[in-house]
Amino acid sequence: MKKLLSLLLVICLVASMTMLVSCGDKDNDNGKDNTGDGDNNKGKNNEKDDEKPTSFPAISKENLKIGVIHIGDPADGSGYSYTHDLGIQGMQRNLGLSDNQIVRKLNVDDGDTTAIRTAIEECITDGCNLIFGTSYGYMQPMNDLAKQFPEVLFSHGTGYMSNDYNFNNYFGRIYQARYLAGIAAGLKATQGGKVGYVSAYGTELAETCSGINAFALGVQSVNPTAVVYVKSLSSWYDPGMETACANSLIDMGCEVIAQHCDTANPQIAAQTNGVFGCGYNSNMTPQAPNAHLTAPIWNWDVYYTTAAQAAIDGKFSEMGNYYGGLKEGFVDVSPLSDNCVEGTQDKIDAVKALIITGEWDVFSGVKLSFDENGALVKTDADLKDNQGKVIVATGGASVADSVLQGSMNYFVAGVDLK
Repeated sequence: MKKLLSLLLVICLVASMTMLVSCGDKDNDNGKDNTGDGDNNKGKNNEKDDEKPTSFPAISKENLKIGVIHIGDPADGSGYSYTHDLGIQGMQRNLGLSDNQIVRKLNVDDGDTTAIRTAIEECITDGCNLIFGTSYGYMQPMNDLAKQFPEVLFSHGTGYMSNDYNFNNYFGRIYQARYLAGIAAGLKATQGGKVGYVSAYGTELAETCSGINAFALGVQSVNPTAVVYVKSLSSWYDPGMETACANSLIDMGCEVIAQHCDTANPQIAAQTNGVFGCGYNSNMTPQAPNAHLTAPIWNWDVYYTTAAQAAIDGKFSEMGNYYGGLKEGFVDVSPLSDNCVEGTQDKIDAVKALIITGEWDVFSGVKLSFDENGALVKTDADLKDNQGKVIVATGGASVADSVLQGSMNYFVAGVDLK
């Protein structure tokens, strides 16, 4: 009897343990599903990742709200922020957007990460779902915020960072317009062949470096022995230094003052000192009517309209980075003033036609010049830097876009940094 009772007790204990283990397994399965730590849930997460859209969804025109981050104040009436805002206004008209669909943040220092993030986050809080950052220094904060806010589109001007979903970069072939402006400057610098250039930066940034080089090549197409002297500000916006650098170049004997900076101060300095100038961003003839020749300018509405329409159509991701030029009407030169030499327009038009058709571009192994009758002449020749190194061999194609946008860090022959 005792043996029978012992056997029954063992059977009961085994049965109880089996039930406990079975219940424990069910609890663990639920734990995996609820906590997301189990293999089953990892599989579900992978399925969700696979289902993530590869293209940012369309935003209806009625629901589109745009934030614009400016480094300056468009109310200045000329220069960088002014022309960007003209582009925003043009986009607004082209698409029929209301005023309350545009949010502007002004005077946002592109060296102050906290200020940049605050301005952008305020736009997002206000309901903006497409944000344009117009200055180079906004790039890293926008890159970071694009990851933090995947439901918002970010578009950064003049940089190089982007992703393939909600963050792109936009800029243009402004070097093409700078070459054209160089023609106007070279024709005017006939006394000593000295041309001054006030630049935000020098060879540190391809944007400024390529602009200086293109301008110098344009000068040399009509004035082969001319030299372009550069003063660097180490800042995009410093009105006082812009004036000081222009004055210094004029004291050196420069007859024309060109610029890559945000205000019209170099042109005003040129007029004050009785020399001539080529502005930037906008037509600066109103600010210096007796000095200004022409200016490389942007038609920012071309891009802003394209980007906003892409957001509406659900094609922003597909659009990717934007890099337009003379052909697209994105860049140009402002109308020539009466200060220009007779025949300047014809020479500019001849070169412009070559660029638009794709027959020639600025940084190639083909040099342009004009004969005594004003006819355009093309000559195969090495493109060299100011140390004598060959950049593009005789007859070679123009340097790649990647160089112009990121790695051009040399000056061409005929450029002298002071």
